[in-house]
Amino acid sequence: MLNTETAVFSAIVHAPFGAIGIRTEQEWVGELVYLPPRFPEKSPTDKLSELAALQLGRYLEQPDFRFDLPLKPVGTEFQRRVWAAISAIPRGEVLTYGQIAKHLRSAPRAVGQACGCNWYPLVIPCHRVTAAGGLGGFAHHDDETGFYVGIKRWLLTHEGVPGYTGEDLWKQK
Repeated sequence: MLNTETAVFSAIVHAPFGAIGIRTEQEWVGELVYLPPRFPEKSPTDKLSELAALQLGRYLEQPDFRFDLPLKPVGTEFQRRVWAAISAIPRGEVLTYGQIAKHLRSAPRAVGQACGCNWYPLVIPCHRVTAAGGLGGFAHHDDETGFYVGIKRWLLTHEGVPGYTGEDLWKQK
């Protein structure tokens, strides 16, 4: 592992699907990033990354955990509206891109693009948004056997979403 790959993160937390990189900027969490398993854990470099790492760990242990982190304001007005709608989806439930689009008087593709631009996955649970006919993409990736969609599958299983349990999850399209 090149030190430059981990240097951009204030902390890296191990996760069952790989790792999560945490970037902090003064008093804000600036970004959370899904990382492949080759990334080693990195101890927090500041109090905020320590808090973020603790909260991520709590969520990975207990899917009902509610985050309370200062997130740096990012995104367009439309993206923030989509992220607010996503944040209102309860644990254990999903909505489709189309359902959110209808609520926001937009288009499913625009909602999907906003989901893919989410700077704070898990805190803003974009994994709870699926396609009308299946799982859909994740983090601007739609390869159904790829790393990112595998994370989405794991998260839905972790949260007990009906239809996304056990081994069947890995066989779904």
